[in-house]
Amino acid sequence: MNIALLGYGRMGQTIEKIAEDRGHKIILKVDKNQEFTLKNVDVAIDFSIPEAAVNNISTCINNKVPVVSGTTGWLDQYEKMTELCRNNEGAFLYASNFSVGVNIFFELNKQLAKMMQHVNGYNVSMEEIHHIHKLDAPSGTAITLAEGILEHSTKKGWSLDAADDQKIKINAIREGEVPGTHSINYTSEVDEIKIEHKAHSRQGFALGAVLAAEWLHDKTGIYSMKDVLGL
Repeated sequence: MNIALLGYGRMGQTIEKIAEDRGHKIILKVDKNQEFTLKNVDVAIDFSIPEAAVNNISTCINNKVPVVSGTTGWLDQYEKMTELCRNNEGAFLYASNFSVGVNIFFELNKQLAKMMQHVNGYNVSMEEIHHIHKLDAPSGTAITLAEGILEHSTKKGWSLDAADDQKIKINAIREGEVPGTHSINYTSEVDEIKIEHKAHSRQGFALGAVLAAEWLHDKTGIYSMKDVLGL
């Protein structure tokens, strides 16, 4: 496939290497928020910045180019992008995290939340740790995890504010070059139940994005990594 990389930071560079190793060609690299054309592009992969994501995705959909996006921090306009995709019969796949392991962790998180919803005495909280260069907090992955818990909880949402006990407390830590660690904790007076996913590198995220692009390129519709992985 001929691939456009929309965003050429560290993730974009990792995706480039994996895509080329799998026999694809990177024919366009867009660094920062700039205009671009999509001539001869089979599929686009967007790992840009929140301020550029909507323009990147819109440009792809309007030009009938399937687009995979892993940019977070813009999801207040997600419904607008899905409506644009439907109206243009385009192809759009968004994931807060493309790692195969993380997507399994999403499903494990939902199952645990379902088990805990009728158990009294436990309070749920979350911690996520990322590198100091990450622009958003909490992470998109943490928000997805929180949404999975909220499907089976009386909590009213999530919050970075520890004082609001009606919401899931998310502790967002930025340190060093940590690629991503997420833990869910159910704590009572007598014990604690904890599940955790720890990424060792960006390779898993990048490979998942390329797998998603390979899966999406000949389709129309709106999808997620659950579709790609058959979860």
